[in-house]
Amino acid sequence: MSKLPKKHRFLDLSDYGRPIAKIIAKNLQSTSFTPIDVTLAFVISGCIAVYCIIKGYYWYAAFFLIFKSILDAADGELARIKETPSYTGRFLDSVSDIILNFFIFLTLWYLTDSTVVATILSFCGLQLQGTLYNYYYVILRNRFNGDTTSRVFEDTAPTALPGEKQKNVNVLFFIYKLLYGVFDKIIYNLDKSASTGKPLPNWLMTLISTFGLGFQLLIISLFLILGLKNLIIPFFIGYSSLIFVFIAIRKLFY
Repeated sequence: MSKLPKKHRFLDLSDYGRPIAKIIAKNLQSTSFTPIDVTLAFVISGCIAVYCIIKGYYWYAAFFLIFKSILDAADGELARIKETPSYTGRFLDSVSDIILNFFIFLTLWYLTDSTVVATILSFCGLQLQGTLYNYYYVILRNRFNGDTTSRVFEDTAPTALPGEKQKNVNVLFFIYKLLYGVFDKIIYNLDKSASTGKPLPNWLMTLISTFGLGFQLLIISLFLILGLKNLIIPFFIGYSSLIFVFIAIRKLFY
């Protein structure tokens, strides 16, 4: 958890790929590869995973989903060690994530007996889970002088950082708001006072980190290799009930 000071670092269960991601980033440090190149690589990995799900190659699908999670961490690591943070990369990363998530759930709907309504609820639940985790995590990062490339409230396009074009930031921010805006608003309205409350304890952030995309993809991978693909959509519908549990704990005690 390098984005937080030591006292507030928690065990991020969605960040299991970080050690390998650091190795990848270290090996790319002196190359011409950019963080955005790595982001595009995780998009390719995610697309291969979707193809493998369609073909029934579930072990391969699991591998590429987990590899996608590792690369998802590697792009940020590479940006840090090359000292090239960018809003272009930040928004491209998020936009790529939600589009890949959509196609994963679209594929699961196609292959299972799940209804369209259940699939939409499951996909939205997955996104709300991730939004809640990111909401609380970004509040911590902003409060304790961590990485502030992500903001608690993404209301306006940020000013481009050195090395990136404002036009690219504006376009990607517009797409980001279009895809994530409703989820951000829902979570904010469910817990408007989170940014003024007490810092969440490490144990609670660890529990909430199970809502992180890396852990979500790990769950999907496990269901696939266990031959339980029919349960993925209903699982995430039920799992979303914990959103209200975590928010209630935050409001009552922190």
